Amino acid sequence: MQHIILTHTEIEHKTKRIAYQIYETFANDSELVIAGISNSGFTFAQKIAKQLETISDIKIIICEVNINKQKPSEPITTSLNSDEYANKNLVLVDDVLNSGATLIYAIKHFLNVPLNKFKTAVLIDRNHKKYPVKADFKGLSLSTSLQEHVQVVFEENNSYVYLS
Repeated sequence: MQHIILTHTEIEHKTKRIAYQIYETFANDSELVIAGISNSGFTFAQKIAKQLETISDIKIIICEVNINKQKPSEPITTSLNSDEYANKNLVLVDDVLNSGATLIYAIKHFLNVPLNKFKTAVLIDRNHKKYPVKADFKGLSLSTSLQEHVQVVFEENNSYVYLS
């Protein structure tokens, strides 16, 4: 059984709010890398980047982070070379923060390169962390049981988040 947690409109509002929070954090900067964890995290990163481009004059650079979510310790690749984000501001984006494994391994990847400021953003924070990682920007904090599964569906005009 699916239980809708966020509708398309609610996702749009949360994306816009996160974009404004990011803008407030980086308002004095001219460039910002938005790095999204592949698939839904990258889609969410693109949505945030699009909002940022409408509300600010910060140059947005989008980056896709490829990580094996079943084996996050395997090598991580990005759509940008490390010199393209070195010494810049970066926001790492994922759709759902569950145990924190994906996010912490992705953070570890970016720690090998000097960055000016480094923040994290998620649409849903499930509060089941096994790792000491937090989201600086989050759309919704959700207390769920470990048996429940949060799924984010991004479609052109019908995005939604459900719990099953």
